[in-house]
Amino acid sequence: MLVWKHAAASLRAGIPVALLCVVRSEGSSPGRQGFKMSVTATGLAGSIGGGIMEHKLVELARAWLRESNYTPEIRRQVHRAHARTDRSGMICSGEQEILLLPLRPEHLPSVEACKRALRQSGGFRWVVTAADGPRVVADTDAGAPLSRYQPGENWLYEEKMGFRDHLTIVGGGHVGLALSRVLSTLDFEITVFDDRPALNTHLLNPYAHHKRIVSYDQLAQEVPQGPYQYVVIMTVGYRTDAIALRQLLHHQVRYLGVLGSSSKISHLLQELQAAGTDEAALGRVHAPIGLPIHSRTPEEIAISIAAELIRVRNGVAGDKVNGKW
Repeated sequence: MLVWKHAAASLRAGIPVALLCVVRSEGSSPGRQGFKMSVTATGLAGSIGGGIMEHKLVELARAWLRESNYTPEIRRQVHRAHARTDRSGMICSGEQEILLLPLRPEHLPSVEACKRALRQSGGFRWVVTAADGPRVVADTDAGAPLSRYQPGENWLYEEKMGFRDHLTIVGGGHVGLALSRVLSTLDFEITVFDDRPALNTHLLNPYAHHKRIVSYDQLAQEVPQGPYQYVVIMTVGYRTDAIALRQLLHHQVRYLGVLGSSSKISHLLQELQAAGTDEAALGRVHAPIGLPIHSRTPEEIAISIAAELIRVRNGVAGDKVNGKW
């Protein structure tokens, strides 16, 4: 959103601006497909991976803007010291291709459309081709890939607008607020549920995209399923944690975790096991959640949970790490 906001504000003010976007990446490339930034003569927003590579391409974009060069171009960057061509100046291995797209004043409506599409949390894609500037189109194919790059003379790049990964926090207390704050910087769409209508930390949470009062015995109907769905349970106590977990135990999600001490979690899982709960379902639960870094404060706990979510998101679905799926 910051990239599109910066680009739109620059175009409205009559300031030349260029969009840089990673359209392809492989290996240990520091910039992944979809990374983007906007660049003016004196400012920028976003990143395409950092380092000397980003610096050189930012300066190239600024030179183009000074020369009123509005021809888009895709530059290959190889991150190996002994590459024969297209060396980026970095040695981290891998490579990426970056679109340099100087934006013209007539692109302002499309840039504003990108901002609106992001606020609506899905349903749109942005597309740019060798022949046309950026535009927003309806995302009518739910099974389409998140992004697509067609190389060559008539190149095309498109990507889904909005968030891929969605986190549901069940429990809007102090840790829920702290986790919302951390995850809001990590490209998660955040929903927070609580069953207490007057809970201050829930009502005043400015980081969640969606906040609702929900009875925990209705969670199965409220929480979406899918490979990009993450759920953490951190209600006010043991009883409500148990209700929430029973509702979601058989949900098909990428991550399901429960906050609590080892003794509390052990008791909860033993109770579910005694009630005949499927062992495979219990084995998929991350509990206690968070990396073991001796967290104490809500903020420290939130960071430990965020780190575990990152590890799961960046791994391969189905991998088992430290005894957890």
